[in-house]
Amino acid sequence: MWRNRSRTAITTSAVFFAILLAVVTSSFQVGVFDNLIKNVVGFYNGYVQVHKMGFWDEQILDNVFENKNSVQNKILSNENIESIAPRLESFALVATDSLTKGCLVVGIAPARENEITKLKSKIISGSYLKDDDPDILISEGLADRMRVKLYDTIVLLGQGYHGAMATGKYRIKGMLKFGSPELNKQSLYLNLPEAQSMFGAQNKLTSYVLNLKSTKTMDETVVSLRNLLDDDYEVMTWEEMMPDVSQHIKTDNASMYIIFFLLYILVCFGIFGTLLMMMVERKYELGMLVAIGMKKIKLSTLLILESLFTVITGCLAGILVSLPVVYYLKWHPIRFTGDFAKTYQEFGFEPIFPASTDSSIFIQQGLIVLILGLVLSLYPVLKVFRLNPIESLKK
Repeated sequence: MWRNRSRTAITTSAVFFAILLAVVTSSFQVGVFDNLIKNVVGFYNGYVQVHKMGFWDEQILDNVFENKNSVQNKILSNENIESIAPRLESFALVATDSLTKGCLVVGIAPARENEITKLKSKIISGSYLKDDDPDILISEGLADRMRVKLYDTIVLLGQGYHGAMATGKYRIKGMLKFGSPELNKQSLYLNLPEAQSMFGAQNKLTSYVLNLKSTKTMDETVVSLRNLLDDDYEVMTWEEMMPDVSQHIKTDNASMYIIFFLLYILVCFGIFGTLLMMMVERKYELGMLVAIGMKKIKLSTLLILESLFTVITGCLAGILVSLPVVYYLKWHPIRFTGDFAKTYQEFGFEPIFPASTDSSIFIQQGLIVLILGLVLSLYPVLKVFRLNPIESLKK
């Protein structure tokens, strides 16, 4: 009896460690993938953007379109569109008494922009814009370069719509910090009406940034919008606008599948090794049972039920133990440093390795390991049907 308990404990432990590894690894994969996508959306671009046809290839103020309620209503008629943020984007020269630098100027509707890119959460000092504010938000790197502080005044000089002179004098209301070094050293935000007035582009926009209810149907949503809108507009996903970032995410995802493949091989060998050892140790016992008249079909059923019990016990125990581990790694993710962190920051991602607590991960990995355990439990069944009682009883 002690031997039976020992064998069961060994098999259960193998499944337990298998499911623990599978759940934690899968949580990391989903967590990292979700984090990358979230950073892309919160980074700047959103999931989908609508421009005037040709704007993305030649991003100048002459390629703007009129802000029409009818167009917005068409876009919002798609069930997967959650919100729209209008923008007017251009470049200008920011100047103080003694310094000048080129910067990205973005006119936004503050509340609607925050719904999509969570711009308000990037405020490190000062306060966020209100709809009637004549002030600006400036990125931390640009402020350092221009040697300006909160509530200082800067001047913007540039070329407006159809070659008009664009000038403006604004007070700094808040400072932003982005994960992307490029955005952090050149970004400046102001209210959309202020930007339209400065650039002489009244009621003109360069883009609609769209937020989706479900990203799983993003491609179908884009196709629907392209059919819905006129040929004067182009609809682009973040993958089309940022192909280098998309390729980086796909490469990371593919590498995780390779890790999973190796992990499942280790899981199979771990479970099979314990089953193999169990059959070798129980050879005499099984031979005795068959010799005294127990049918092999009943003995096989007994072994399958035993394997089923140990595998389910191991899966449940592994999931229960992995829950606090995964939750801890979600709220306290592994943070990269050094060159690896710089690489992530160059893509605009926060250099962390988080986990995900999505319930489907635990269910999916539990089912996979359960199926692997049950498939491997066919080995004892096969050995029973090929068992020779006389040879088994020989020591």
